[in-house]
Amino acid sequence: MDKSGEAYWKATLGLLTKILVIWFLVSFGAGILFADMLNGIHLGGYPLGFWFAQQGSIYIFVALIFYYAKKMDQIDRKFDVHEE
Repeated sequence: MDKSGEAYWKATLGLLTKILVIWFLVSFGAGILFADMLNGIHLGGYPLGFWFAQQGSIYIFVALIFYYAKKMDQIDRKFDVHEE
Protein backbone atom coordinates (compact mmCIF):
# COMPACT_ATOMS: atom_id res chain seq x y z
CA MET A 1 0.00 0.00 0.00
CA ASP A 2 1.37 3.42 -0.87
CA LYS A 3 1.74 6.36 1.53
CA SER A 4 -1.56 7.90 0.41
CA GLY A 5 -3.43 4.66 1.14
CA GLU A 6 -1.81 4.37 4.57
CA ALA A 7 -2.69 7.97 5.41
CA TYR A 8 -6.29 7.39 4.27
CA TRP A 9 -6.70 4.35 6.51
CA LYS A 10 -5.01 6.12 9.41
CA ALA A 11 -7.50 9.00 9.08
CA THR A 12 -10.41 6.57 8.76
CA LEU A 13 -9.37 4.52 11.78
CA GLY A 14 -8.79 7.70 13.78
CA LEU A 15 -12.33 8.84 13.05
CA LEU A 16 -13.76 5.43 13.93
CA THR A 17 -11.80 5.36 17.19
CA LYS A 18 -13.15 8.76 18.22
CA ILE A 19 -16.72 7.77 17.39
CA LEU A 20 -16.47 4.45 19.22
CA VAL A 21 -15.06 6.16 22.32
CA ILE A 22 -17.95 8.64 22.32
CA TRP A 23 -20.41 5.78 21.75
CA PHE A 24 -18.96 3.84 24.69
CA LEU A 25 -18.94 6.85 27.03
CA VAL A 26 -22.53 7.72 26.22
CA SER A 27 -24.01 4.22 26.27
CA PHE A 28 -22.03 2.51 29.00
CA GLY A 29 -20.66 5.53 30.84
CA ALA A 30 -23.62 7.91 31.06
CA GLY A 31 -26.27 5.18 31.06
CA ILE A 32 -24.65 2.80 33.56
CA LEU A 33 -21.36 3.83 35.20
CA PHE A 34 -22.09 7.49 35.90
CA ALA A 35 -25.88 7.23 36.13
CA ASP A 36 -25.96 7.79 39.89
CA MET A 37 -23.90 10.99 39.61
CA LEU A 38 -25.97 12.23 36.67
CA ASN A 39 -29.26 11.50 38.41
CA GLY A 40 -28.74 14.62 40.53
CA ILE A 41 -29.42 16.67 37.39
CA HIS A 42 -32.93 16.64 35.94
CA LEU A 43 -33.84 17.06 32.28
CA GLY A 44 -37.51 17.36 31.39
CA GLY A 45 -38.48 16.17 34.86
CA TYR A 46 -36.38 12.99 34.64
CA PRO A 47 -33.00 12.24 36.20
CA LEU A 48 -30.24 12.75 33.62
CA GLY A 49 -28.76 9.26 34.09
CA PHE A 50 -32.15 7.69 33.40
CA TRP A 51 -32.69 10.01 30.42
CA PHE A 52 -29.36 9.00 28.86
CA ALA A 53 -30.10 5.31 29.38
CA GLN A 54 -33.56 5.59 27.81
CA GLN A 55 -33.48 8.34 25.17
CA GLY A 56 -30.34 10.45 25.23
CA SER A 57 -28.05 7.73 23.95
CA ILE A 58 -30.31 7.22 20.93
CA TYR A 59 -30.11 10.93 20.06
CA ILE A 60 -26.33 10.84 20.43
CA PHE A 61 -26.09 7.72 18.24
CA VAL A 62 -28.12 9.35 15.46
CA ALA A 63 -25.95 12.48 15.70
CA LEU A 64 -22.83 10.27 15.48
CA ILE A 65 -24.15 8.69 12.27
CA PHE A 66 -24.53 12.10 10.62
CA TYR A 67 -21.16 13.26 11.98
CA TYR A 68 -19.48 10.10 10.64
CA ALA A 69 -21.01 10.56 7.19
CA LYS A 70 -19.91 14.19 7.03
CA LYS A 71 -16.36 13.53 8.24
CA MET A 72 -15.92 10.47 6.00
CA ASP A 73 -17.00 12.57 3.02
CA GLN A 74 -14.34 15.13 3.97
CA ILE A 75 -11.70 12.40 4.33
CA ASP A 76 -12.71 10.85 1.00
CA ARG A 77 -12.45 14.20 -0.76
CA LYS A 78 -9.10 14.95 0.89
CA PHE A 79 -7.65 11.70 -0.45
CA ASP A 80 -9.57 11.91 -3.76
CA VAL A 81 -11.51 8.67 -3.34
CA HIS A 82 -14.96 10.28 -3.25
CA GLU A 83 -17.86 9.42 -5.49
CA GLU A 84 -19.54 11.97 -7.70
